[in-house]
Amino acid sequence: MPTYDYDLFTIGAGSAGVRASRMAAGFGARAAVAEERYLGGTCVNVGCIPKKLLVYAAHFSADFDDAAGFGWSLGTRQFDWARLIANKNEEIRRLNGVYDRLLQGSGVTIINGRAQLLDAHTVSVDGKAYTAKHILIATGGWPTMPSIPGVENSVTSNEAFFLPRLPDSVLIVGGGYIGVEFAGIFHGLGARVTLVHRGAVFLTGFDDDIRAFLAQEMGKKGIDLRFNAQVARIEQIPAIKRVTLKDGTKVDASLVMFATGRAPNTKNLGLENAGVKLNADGAILVDDYSRTTTSNIYAVGDCTDRRMLTPVAIAEGKAVAETLFNSRPTKPNYANVPTAIFSNPTVGTVGLTEAEARLQHGAVDVYKTVFRPLKHTLSGSAEQAMMKLVVDRETDRVLGCHMVGADAGEIIQGLAVALNCGATKAQFDATIGIHPTAAEEFVTMRDKVA
Repeated sequence: MPTYDYDLFTIGAGSAGVRASRMAAGFGARAAVAEERYLGGTCVNVGCIPKKLLVYAAHFSADFDDAAGFGWSLGTRQFDWARLIANKNEEIRRLNGVYDRLLQGSGVTIINGRAQLLDAHTVSVDGKAYTAKHILIATGGWPTMPSIPGVENSVTSNEAFFLPRLPDSVLIVGGGYIGVEFAGIFHGLGARVTLVHRGAVFLTGFDDDIRAFLAQEMGKKGIDLRFNAQVARIEQIPAIKRVTLKDGTKVDASLVMFATGRAPNTKNLGLENAGVKLNADGAILVDDYSRTTTSNIYAVGDCTDRRMLTPVAIAEGKAVAETLFNSRPTKPNYANVPTAIFSNPTVGTVGLTEAEARLQHGAVDVYKTVFRPLKHTLSGSAEQAMMKLVVDRETDRVLGCHMVGADAGEIIQGLAVALNCGATKAQFDATIGIHPTAAEEFVTMRDKVA
């Protein structure tokens, strides 16, 4: 039997790599993880966590305005971007330390440096070779930018977390969840925001009613949404960027940020040395158990381009550890994965969109409600909320739950449990709501709209 330095060598200490490495060590495996940047990966450092902190900050401007309707008199308000970023950075440093302690406490060896595969069982980190029975690739993704004139005068979400000052005006290119979320962040903190998206409406892949309703609400708040538009070039004018769209329209902004997608971070890893194959987009090809085209090498998370969500990556990492070191071959479960977009207002969704449900199940019933939340009867805000249920007409099973409104992510998380249990519309109807809450609307909708 060949002997190796480790039973599992993980490349990448993001959410997926850390979970897999810790669980493997817990099952008795000798585990190591190599990381060239920062422990915690995208989510902790330039993704979910810092983004949510900035989202919280951005909500205060509206909260201050809402307070007047409830009898509060507020003094002069002033926002300090530098203080927010410093406090955010301190929290991220704390989390980096938490990840370090979790790994070491689990018995995982941390190796700092860039790892490359030399062959199917050998990894080199800054020139030092390590051998492993199994190798796990968990290198995540990286923001991409298009090749257009002047693109060097712009930033991605990575750099947006470390800006030295809050820009007066921002033009965001891209209509995915990152672009939509940063539009709400910058607008809430006081910047003038323009969002440019090449499609008819943003958030491709989400339920069409959700997309249209969120666009309506963001427009009401004063965000300039430019749909069916594309950037032709960017020019650096003294103190500003001048963005020319393909229709000839010009927009000036202090900052231009591209949120036009993320690519699997698979370049220069030496994958070809181990026979690991990629698809046309550079994502690592894997089977249902996250095994690559080389039998002892696995890959999880964004580098496989399956579902780019942190909890999904964690589930994939856990499944690999169970499969390899706990005698429990495990496939990740991608059914009814809930997700939230921390836009303003928030989007929460789980299950099938209406279009997907009609395609897969044929006849469906749709229930939808749009209302003014109780809070805003006194705040004076014009913000509305929307909730939607998609139901299989034949079985009465709820196929999809969708929401735009405050706390949508918190509400949808609970409904995800119901969908995974196969809940029916009759069971939703039989559930007594908590009054007065927005969430109770999900169990009181009775009139079909389609």
